[in-house]
Amino acid sequence: MSDLPTELVPLNAEQRDIVELTRTFAREEIRPRARAVDEADTETPWDLWRKAAKVGITGFMLPQEYGGGGFTDVFTQCLVQEELCVGDLGIGNLLCSNGFFADPLMELGSPEQKREWLTPLTGPDTPTTSLATTEPGSGSDAASIVTTATRTAGGYRINGQKSWISNAGEAEQYVVFAKTDPSQRSRGVTAFLFRKDTPGVVFGEPMRKMGQRAIVCREIFFSDAFVPDADRLGDEGQGFSGLMRTFDISRAVLGAAATGVARAAYEYARDYAKTRQQFGKPIIEHQAVAFRLADMRTRIEQARLMTWRAAKRLDAGLDATAEAAMAKLTASETAAYCTWAAVQTLGGWGYSREYPVEQWMRDARLEEIEEGTSDIMRLVISRSV
Repeated sequence: MSDLPTELVPLNAEQRDIVELTRTFAREEIRPRARAVDEADTETPWDLWRKAAKVGITGFMLPQEYGGGGFTDVFTQCLVQEELCVGDLGIGNLLCSNGFFADPLMELGSPEQKREWLTPLTGPDTPTTSLATTEPGSGSDAASIVTTATRTAGGYRINGQKSWISNAGEAEQYVVFAKTDPSQRSRGVTAFLFRKDTPGVVFGEPMRKMGQRAIVCREIFFSDAFVPDADRLGDEGQGFSGLMRTFDISRAVLGAAATGVARAAYEYARDYAKTRQQFGKPIIEHQAVAFRLADMRTRIEQARLMTWRAAKRLDAGLDATAEAAMAKLTASETAAYCTWAAVQTLGGWGYSREYPVEQWMRDARLEEIEEGTSDIMRLVISRSV
């Protein structure tokens, strides 16, 4: 696994330490387990989660005041996400999933809510968490959700269904988005916190997926599930705007994740091409293969720099909606290309499950879909033109 090109953005000692920690963890713990996790299909790799929690990876992005690692800047989160996802994309995204839960809480939560809900996520026995937005009829159009939160004494009753929810049934803590005013679109969406054992909440069976199987997805069914006023995030109607602001962060971080799997594919294909011989010489000496590797490397550098730019704008407090969308679009399509190119470089062996590149190609496909499809990213970007 190669070094990050940080000569243009020098790292401080703490950033170098967390990068080295996660690079080592990816090499020694994640990569050796990746194929078994993929084959298991619908089982969360709790052994890796516990190991990562013990060394602080699962909570590195949480504020120090709640016991976290204090790396709240998006740039460092991108550095870590790339390194973990060089080891395995699905496992890397799993180990950082508490950051996706924390983003809307940091955006909309009160000091008391942050202390109550974030502090348990920073120890060696930290649970997993989940963010529940998507519904059977509502994916890219998040404002069209139909799950309702109806006012009742002391809180709300939630009714509806969520689908494709990462860590659902495994996670202990959730952020769920529901309509407090069904007559409105985005202005009717409100965010709520709830726990796994809340009465009226039922989880479906694990959904069998093409890739990124380390993260188990289920449906969630709400039937008069009670959430007290104290667990509402922000005011009524603030949920959608808060979600959109956190999307800028999550899209930049997912851009780094996609860059990580693209880098893994490139490095594997490059090393294979140096040893595989055809027509009397290593295939890397054949122009067709060398040019493909050149394209892979170029696209990775583009994706990484665009991701870093979005992260730096977010850390500077600047608007980065278009930049985050461009980063995710470029990085996700780079991951799709580079994993395809790795399979092509290995030829028949690339199609075999004895080699990791076919899994990476399956894993990478999700990056063009989650947190906004490539079509939606182009729509977001076009609005800034």
